[in-house]
Amino acid sequence: MKAILGKKIGMTQIFDEQGRLIPVTVIEAGPCTVVDVKTPDKHGYTGVQLGYGFVKEQRLTRPQRGYFKSKGISPLRYLREFRVRPGEDVTVGDEIKVDVFKSGDYVDVTGTSLGKGFAGSIKRWNFGRGPSSHGSKYHRGPGSLAARDASRVFPGRKLPGHKGSERVTVRNLRVVNVDPEKNLLLVHGGVPGRRGSLIMIKEASR
Repeated sequence: MKAILGKKIGMTQIFDEQGRLIPVTVIEAGPCTVVDVKTPDKHGYTGVQLGYGFVKEQRLTRPQRGYFKSKGISPLRYLREFRVRPGEDVTVGDEIKVDVFKSGDYVDVTGTSLGKGFAGSIKRWNFGRGPSSHGSKYHRGPGSLAARDASRVFPGRKLPGHKGSERVTVRNLRVVNVDPEKNLLLVHGGVPGRRGSLIMIKEASR
């Protein structure tokens, strides 16, 4: 099963064998523990729930403690699910390490994008601006809000609001290097999220 949870460390650059500079994102990936296995008979689909990160038991609620106790697993900070192909040989308690990937693999990386706060329609949705001359008096507004005679704003209208802080997936990033001793994964290019944020990595779906 080629899927793992990790933590974004930051970006750096390395040189390949041809001397070309490659920008990479360093991710501390795993080790993760298989907490639950979803089956079509019981849950209607095939999936695996992975746990990652240390957390003190007193920081969990009683239902959370009971859940981990029923699985016979030490408490973990994060729980996330991945869909897997039917027939994957995975059982509760298995440990998933970064060596499930190798250099040259392509992965899809999911994280929470950086929050940009409140933004206008030009910055948030790439709207064009109004005339720049002094007589215009309409420079960076969102434009007309409703259709003719509608007397309301249709749902989904692009308007100013909170930009960022949403789930983003970047697809087909190449794995440049894997360091099993330090649990590090280096992928070509940038991935969403701030330093220290949770990252989900899985085999590319292309």
